[in-house]
Amino acid sequence: MANQNDQKILELKKQIEEKKKSVSKSKRFNPVTNCSIELDGVRINIQTLTKDQLISMLVKLNSYATSAIGLELLDQYIISGYNIADWIGDLKSKLDFINSKDEEHKLKLMESKLDKLLSDDKKVELELNEIAEMLNN
Repeated sequence: MANQNDQKILELKKQIEEKKKSVSKSKRFNPVTNCSIELDGVRINIQTLTKDQLISMLVKLNSYATSAIGLELLDQYIISGYNIADWIGDLKSKLDFINSKDEEHKLKLMESKLDKLLSDDKKVELELNEIAEMLNN
């Protein structure tokens, strides 16, 4: 029975490892703007915003952009020295970065839980295999 559980745990760990690889590919946040935007007389550094604050600001800027499009002023609508599309792009990119970090954290927690569930015999076997692999390299 423990052998079946160990096999299932190892399969789940492989799945987690694959997800971690795909998540880590989109790990960087490279802003186009200087990340310091002034809205309604308040200067905000988007690097310090929480996920909820980023979403709120995205909604607000999107409504501004929609109005600018309706008024045919999108090309001329500049906020804190940058086009509104650049701000929206940076906010989306920062939100993606935070979501990626959150997902990475969840995967690490799951992996840790799975490690604890492995039987002692399987843990020893995996350690021995790792040592043997190191010696062969």
